[in-house]
Amino acid sequence: MRGPRRRLPALPALLWLALAPLPGAPGPAARAELRVRVRLPGGQVTEESLQADSGSDCISLELRTADGALVTLTADFRQEVKIFRALILGELERGQSQFQALCFITRLHRNEIIPSESMAKLRQKNPRTVRQAEEVRGLEHLSMDVAVNFSKGAQLSSHIHNVCAEAKEAIYTREEDVKFWLEKGVDGSMFEVLPQTSDLPDLQRCKLCADRWKPCICSYSLSIEWYPCMLKYCKSRDAGGKVSSYKCGIRSCQKGYTFDYYVPQKQLCLWDEET
Repeated sequence: MRGPRRRLPALPALLWLALAPLPGAPGPAARAELRVRVRLPGGQVTEESLQADSGSDCISLELRTADGALVTLTADFRQEVKIFRALILGELERGQSQFQALCFITRLHRNEIIPSESMAKLRQKNPRTVRQAEEVRGLEHLSMDVAVNFSKGAQLSSHIHNVCAEAKEAIYTREEDVKFWLEKGVDGSMFEVLPQTSDLPDLQRCKLCADRWKPCICSYSLSIEWYPCMLKYCKSRDAGGKVSSYKCGIRSCQKGYTFDYYVPQKQLCLWDEET
């Protein structure tokens, strides 16, 4: 399933913000798309797509990983929702379909990623540059103990309908995030608590389960290799000597995630044998 890895030399990177000089005034809704070349662990280079829509206040990032999976991150700032989708190549010789889709939904916290308005104003120099993140943020290990009903998901975020369409039966979130959304008035009927080891004492992790048709706890890991996580500010001095700050660039980050979740049979988690 893993293809050969191609190595390319690293080049200096520069990504800068072109911001209209309208301090304190909201600009018109803007949409933008960037394609950035990023280096994966092991040296392989892939292209990452970044899209921003300040009108709907959301951004999305998409990249193909070294093992061929297509990973998408959608950040819905308006609803404070973060959606991870993974399209994983199936192992046809082991009875799997052509690909398997997963969606993991978590709360979006402030300052995790730059605002959609700023992302929409990013402009790129040297598009052939291979970029590496300036900051590596710690691995986040998340227990996804709640299933989300796809048909009702639009109440949580309108983006779920499009992003998770291939993963209708495999959309997961966390109970602690559900509590936050319920306090905001989201309908609780879209959530269903999944079986846990406390409910099923013989429930094992899939990597330890010998029977391919038994339920188990699956783990899936992904990494967003490069994303604009913070704005940079520069200072200027006017003719009268007054100092002011303005947005002049971005700081890039890399962050990995591991999701644990219940599957009704190990057949849906064959990659966990390789970890």
